[in-house]
Amino acid sequence: MRTKIELSQWNRKEQYAFFSQFTEPFFGLTVQVDCTIAYQSAKEQGHSFFLTYLHDALKAANEVEAFRYRIVDKDVYLYDEVHASPTINRPNGTFGFAYMDYYSDATVFFAKAKEEIDRVQQSSDFFPASKGENVLHISAVPWLDFTSMSHARHYDFPDSCPKISFGKVMDEGGRKRMAVSIHGHHALMDGAHVGEFVDRFQQLLNEN
Repeated sequence: MRTKIELSQWNRKEQYAFFSQFTEPFFGLTVQVDCTIAYQSAKEQGHSFFLTYLHDALKAANEVEAFRYRIVDKDVYLYDEVHASPTINRPNGTFGFAYMDYYSDATVFFAKAKEEIDRVQQSSDFFPASKGENVLHISAVPWLDFTSMSHARHYDFPDSCPKISFGKVMDEGGRKRMAVSIHGHHALMDGAHVGEFVDRFQQLLNEN
């Protein structure tokens, strides 16, 4: 479900009018999060660390309204929920895009997500069967402790989905940290919203 935003009454109407005209309206930030508790908890419970932090990221994004805005045919909509479209690596060195519904219950999310991972890894399909505007574009780069990130973009194709990338888990002084890159459409969000997301994401990582 989604709700159309009346642009003339929206408190971001000036920002929307300005940034929506940009050839590249996305801005990006890279931060470090402490994933010590989440990593240890996942290993102790036999859960995938990737799915653990992905569920936390989805929960945080769903709680920050700006991450649920999308531009569709030049109109802005607020979606009730956003889901995940992550890249999934295959044994042959290629990858495919997956689609994972968000469930607040982590156990349900893990089970459904594992089914989708298996499907992608056993197929040669590049795009998922289900997709939509109300997704986060997710990628994991577990080979690199990056300090910045850019994305391949087709500028003629309309896109307003936030893009979140996760880096290599690093050990430092008995703690574990991970780089996280967040790119958002500046007509729909600002750095303050990214900060709100990061704070909530860190809180959820600490609660596992």
